[in-house]
Amino acid sequence: MKPVLEHLPREAGESFVVKYFQYPFFPTPWHFHPEYELVLVTESTGKRFIGDSINNFGPGDLALIGPYLPHFYRNDEQYHYPDSCLMAKSIVVHFLPESFGTSFLDLPEMKKIRQLLINSKKGIAFTGKTNTLASEKIWQLTRLKGIQRWLLLVEILQLMAGTRDYNYISNDLVEGINKTESDRMDAVLNFVLENFQNEIRLADVASLVNMAENSFSRYFSQRTRKTFTSYVNEIRLSHASKLLIETNESISEISFRCGFNNRSNFNRQFSQMHGRSPLNYRKLYMQLV
Repeated sequence: MKPVLEHLPREAGESFVVKYFQYPFFPTPWHFHPEYELVLVTESTGKRFIGDSINNFGPGDLALIGPYLPHFYRNDEQYHYPDSCLMAKSIVVHFLPESFGTSFLDLPEMKKIRQLLINSKKGIAFTGKTNTLASEKIWQLTRLKGIQRWLLLVEILQLMAGTRDYNYISNDLVEGINKTESDRMDAVLNFVLENFQNEIRLADVASLVNMAENSFSRYFSQRTRKTFTSYVNEIRLSHASKLLIETNESISEISFRCGFNNRSNFNRQFSQMHGRSPLNYRKLYMQLV
């Protein structure tokens, strides 16, 4: 079974991703990605497949998974029953070396963290007191924003880099590079970035990667945990927030420049994402500078 490429989009103003997921059962297939991943299972049981290893998992299971290491969390059968009331919940953190800046990890003080990231290519499971302390801090990540969240991520990695409360997960180095998958997802994401200012039809994107519309919708949702429409709107709204800060263009001009065909729809979508109208967003920024 070939692993597939997964992509968790970052929100505007973020250098890394923190997501709290809850599902009837974990839906992501056997997959890989270029990011480092921290996974804290907060509820549910099952088996995790990481590299060449299969282990049981339960609440509190904490793993650091290196880039391109294929993995899959499969919940126990009772989670898949149609009438099940059980839930599978986890906190997932995705980050890249670039999340810390171009030279940050090259600093002498980062030696232990550099080694931790190298070791994560086999996957690392954390236990004991380190698991408890790191899990508490990962919960805090979900409630923080900006520099406080970034600093806490560094603190978590430093904690993990300095402990003996861990086990390697995969016995051998396993890389899940699937060039066809990578090229397909890259083509979709690049197309959106190049065309979000215009109308984007699902049929055109599906055709780009030689898929039927329904198949493409399922494919994209599985790999990004978002609908294709939601992803396009997030790209548009992120660009709109940048234009609101960096230009004096009117709200109407910005809405059309970002691919929205009417201002009321733009205002509604922007307010849902940012918690305030485009006008109030601009006013708040002007008050802070």
